[in-house]
Amino acid sequence: MAFDGITIAGIAKELNQYLTGGRIYKIAQPESDELLLTIKNNGTQYRLLLSADASLPLIYLTDKNKPSPMTAPGFCMLLRKHLQNARILDITQPGLERIIRIRMEHLNEMGDLCEKTLVIEIMGKHSNIIFCNENNMIIDSIKHISGIVSSVREVLPGREYFIPQTQDKTDPMTLVSEKLNEDYIAVFQEKISSAPMPLYKALYSMYTGLSPVIAQEICFRAGLDGDRPANVLDQDEIRRLYEHFLCLLKQIRAGSFAPNILYERSSKTASDPASALQRTSLQGKTPIEYAAVPLTLYADKEAVPFASISEVLERYYEEKNTFTRIRQKSADIRKIVQTALERNIKKYDLQLKQMQDTEKREKYRIYGELLNTYGYGVEPGAKSMEALNYYTDEMITIPLDDTLTPAENAKKYFDKYGKLKRTFEALSKLTIEVKQEIEHLESIAAALDIAMQEEDLVEIKEELIESGYIRRKGGTKKAKITSRPFHYISSDGFHIYVGKNNFQNDELTFKLASGNDWWFHAKKAPGSHVIVKTEGRELPDRTFEEAARLAAYYSKARAQEKVEIDYLQRKNVKKPNGSKPGFVVYYTNYSMAIDSDISGLEQLS
Repeated sequence: MAFDGITIAGIAKELNQYLTGGRIYKIAQPESDELLLTIKNNGTQYRLLLSADASLPLIYLTDKNKPSPMTAPGFCMLLRKHLQNARILDITQPGLERIIRIRMEHLNEMGDLCEKTLVIEIMGKHSNIIFCNENNMIIDSIKHISGIVSSVREVLPGREYFIPQTQDKTDPMTLVSEKLNEDYIAVFQEKISSAPMPLYKALYSMYTGLSPVIAQEICFRAGLDGDRPANVLDQDEIRRLYEHFLCLLKQIRAGSFAPNILYERSSKTASDPASALQRTSLQGKTPIEYAAVPLTLYADKEAVPFASISEVLERYYEEKNTFTRIRQKSADIRKIVQTALERNIKKYDLQLKQMQDTEKREKYRIYGELLNTYGYGVEPGAKSMEALNYYTDEMITIPLDDTLTPAENAKKYFDKYGKLKRTFEALSKLTIEVKQEIEHLESIAAALDIAMQEEDLVEIKEELIESGYIRRKGGTKKAKITSRPFHYISSDGFHIYVGKNNFQNDELTFKLASGNDWWFHAKKAPGSHVIVKTEGRELPDRTFEEAARLAAYYSKARAQEKVEIDYLQRKNVKKPNGSKPGFVVYYTNYSMAIDSDISGLEQLS
């Protein structure tokens, strides 16, 4: 979701609640386009992150500190000169603009009380942090924008600050009133009726602060198709749209926000702000969307509520960045695995087709035998022979080469039989090997899907090197392995370990686990080995189910509604000699079908 005006409104309310009246204790500039302000208020210390990054502009409260450069940049030094120990008077948002103004007072060099304003503009590539005096003149900014760069507005010291009006948009907060205003409805209707574009696009194109997602949400609440052309709506539909739009705006003005992040739905839902346990259970899930208000159009997703919009923003972008970073870091490995997998699948399909062709071999053997038995009665130049198949007691017709004798025809069929038999025997072994290689590569692909940190990729890469898919660079030693299995604790206090890759699967199953510990794995699907340490105790049913859910979640089948899980005591799991990493066999096991919802399970590491 875009960092829209509604999200900014939620942030402004939150910052006012915690920071108004506080004093600026520290000012740091960790990045060229980022500030980190430390503010003390009511005996509590807060950190406020302000980022004007072109690709990801942000503003939120955070507990995390960031290292600063040895020498502070000029903009940082200027702010320290003016704002060190300054008191925050108020934090405002003009209309629903993606702008926050932090107004402060401080003592100048003469001891006089002065006002300054820090303006944070969250506008994509045009984002900026601008420092202004009490007369709205720019003192400096984190990014200097000259007339050469922008013909709309210069952002330079000494220029007057103003909000650029680059589009003909209306502030939607002007619509808010205690009751429906017929004049406003008429203007709204005129705007919508004249828009030859999808309804949701008309909304965010005409009013400031609306993102496409929020525009779709307004249409959904009004029971209208957001993709429907706006200029075909009748008067009742437009009025209904206006009413729901107005309801949302009143909610925003009242400061009634419900920060949440949307994930793929689990069988359990959360109703309270996400606790540490709930956050742990969501680890590994990619967030789909976030909002400062409920998004009812995503009824098929799980909305996890949070106590603050700052927490939503920090978690959402942290998880998104983690997912994106790991995807980028693993891109080369994924390409190698995918290429090898596609090549082996093609080879396997070809081998299966060749195997199918060898099914004729027995027919040729029988033809040869019957020709040797009854061929003496065949007329010279005959093109076929009728004979009794003494294996089935049925008459069959055997095609003949009329230029050959019955004995020569028999030899020809025996030669075909011999060739197909040798092909079958060779392919029987090759198809097993290629099938195992496909399963091995699929297990590596599954390991890449659950990798959350760069160190997780090191072990996967090492496995590919040992398997011959990646060549070890000359002189380089085996990489140091620091990745460790996932570690959970069940509701009944049992320790559960989950392998992140095939090497860890082998280590868990054959080194960490003892004979009476329980072993879990998704049936006929690549995935993690899951070990439950019993410590000599009997496992309750709930622990069996929780371990099975982990095996389902950390498998390729996790998207299925139910996943079949095999489980048995570790002593019954064997590893064949010379088999691939992570490959095991077992012959006696229990099975259960279960979902992949691991919410409620506490992750220790």
